[in-house]
Amino acid sequence: MMNEARPLLTVSRLNALLRDLVEENFMNVRVAGELSNFVSPVSGHWYFSLKDDSAQLRGVMFRGQNRQLRFRPENGMEVICVGRISVYPQRGELQLIVDELEPRGVGGLQLAFEQLKQKLAVEGLFSAGRKRPLPVFPETIGVVTSSTGAALQDILQILRRRGFGGRVLLRSVPVQGETAAGEIVAAIADLNRHAQADVLIVGRGGGSLEDLWAFNEECVARAIAASKIPVISAVGHEIDYTIADFVADLRAPTPSAAAEMVSKSRLELESHLDQLTMRLSASLEGKLQRQRERFNDLTSRLRQPQSALRLRAEQLRMSVLRLREGARRQSTDATARLREASGRLDQLSPLATLARGYALVTTAQGGRGVRDASRLQPGDSVTLRFAAGRATATIDEVES
Repeated sequence: MMNEARPLLTVSRLNALLRDLVEENFMNVRVAGELSNFVSPVSGHWYFSLKDDSAQLRGVMFRGQNRQLRFRPENGMEVICVGRISVYPQRGELQLIVDELEPRGVGGLQLAFEQLKQKLAVEGLFSAGRKRPLPVFPETIGVVTSSTGAALQDILQILRRRGFGGRVLLRSVPVQGETAAGEIVAAIADLNRHAQADVLIVGRGGGSLEDLWAFNEECVARAIAASKIPVISAVGHEIDYTIADFVADLRAPTPSAAAEMVSKSRLELESHLDQLTMRLSASLEGKLQRQRERFNDLTSRLRQPQSALRLRAEQLRMSVLRLREGARRQSTDATARLREASGRLDQLSPLATLARGYALVTTAQGGRGVRDASRLQPGDSVTLRFAAGRATATIDEVES
């Protein structure tokens, strides 16, 4: 039988009691596990499961807390959660309300760095093909850094030492803290809008990963990529690498090195000028030597013009003789060929036949030659042509 002496609880009341009990005893727990079923709806809250080999626990991280994270959680990621245990009354489920979330085995900032680096690399922001060369002799250098930091003093000292005679435009910004990234983005945009600088140096002195984090923000990386003015990233020490270094047109290991990259020392300029002068002198000397040789050659040709004229005259005389001899031979050959042709023509001429005693008979009218006696009739008149003279005759009788 039911013990009716015990109090009767509703489900809501029981869940409320359980929640009070759990929250009082598990107000601050640190739990390790693997993320799964991670979702991020439009509300901005994160919902997921935290599991190990034999159990799982529902978890939630509200928007106010997850906005502070630098990295993006992913399914399968090993994490450490810090928060409190509660009961979700509507489902009667235990859940972990997470206040802090860290990747297990690697820091959150380092993971955020790797995630953003991979994302921007896929977009092509690190491609060497989009990087621009620096101006050889910039007249104005834009500097985006803190006006009170050591980086600015290092830059100015190097420029003075190397005799830089141009202008330096400083856009002072905080280089760490929550507002630093936005200020750096605005400074780069301002210098591009004014378009007075030939090159930009964006950076700061050394520090921890947290101190340098403003230069790992995505907004700063995209501002550098969008800059129409070439950008040198000069963040931290030589061993420090930031996202800005990969996106910039050139990375300088230190701010001082950046100043050296954009300025030429007097000694370098004088050495470069000396080299150019030597190359120019050598080129001019070579051209003068070639002109001297050509002049000497022409002079030697003009020293004995009579000999050259006599040689040309003799060549001309020999050419005339060859032409005359050729013309004589051609005339003799043509005359002989003409005589031979005339002899053959005389042998074939009908006049030669007449000279042997024959006569040529033609009709008196029409002058057609008569070769067949049957064509004539008694009484017809014919003309007889002899080798010398002509005669007219009348036909008395015809015999076929």
